[in-house]
Amino acid sequence: MTGEEEKPGPVVEVTDHTFEREVEKSERPVVVMFYSETCPHCATIMPYYQEIAHEFEARVRFARLDILKNPWTIERFAIRSTPTFTFFCSGRALRETVGAIYPAAIRKQIEEFERDGPECARRSTEIRYDISGYA
Repeated sequence: MTGEEEKPGPVVEVTDHTFEREVEKSERPVVVMFYSETCPHCATIMPYYQEIAHEFEARVRFARLDILKNPWTIERFAIRSTPTFTFFCSGRALRETVGAIYPAAIRKQIEEFERDGPECARRSTEIRYDISGYA
């Protein structure tokens, strides 16, 4: 540690308890990176994800969720691999990219999502993610 305080970035850490408020009820489109501390591809892409988040933060919200600490959300959205990038608009998951990806491809997808996401959300059918078997 260099003695400098780390400035919080534009990527918010979400949990099972904060996902609805931070992602599904967001006024802006949201990109969520589902990751794991043990995932080498996640560690590689994270600095680029932070950089892209700085670039788009005025128009798109960025979040990340640790799959090892948040089983409810992982089951709800059927996340099976890391990293997984899921794009939400108006509370709906509209697009998903799974696995290692080039930063330029993430940037391109965010540009397309920012442009087309709201219209896509208006035309889409809401998906119900109710999970049975829990008390």
